[in-house]
Amino acid sequence: MGLTYWWMLFGMALVTYIPRMIPLTILDGKELPPIISGVLSNIPYAVLGALIFPAVLFVQEGNILFGIIGAATAFLIAFLGGTLMPVVLGTIGVLAIYSLFM
Repeated sequence: MGLTYWWMLFGMALVTYIPRMIPLTILDGKELPPIISGVLSNIPYAVLGALIFPAVLFVQEGNILFGIIGAATAFLIAFLGGTLMPVVLGTIGVLAIYSLFM
């Protein structure tokens, strides 16, 4: 491992640490406005949706309907109040049945 490797590792550590350190030092003990808190609390859901949605379209090569049925089933079960396990198991069950008739 050359010196370039260590400088690259140090640089990656630094650019990862700085965005985490700045809010902790600047905002230490301060209350954020409610609108900013609301936006920040929804970021994980938005990122999760952005990561999952493209995979829904390509879950089974050549059959986009498979992903759409799975996503619709998961949304419906979650909308009806299902927690994580009923959503996952219900979606697997519906797609297993769909696979039998495909």
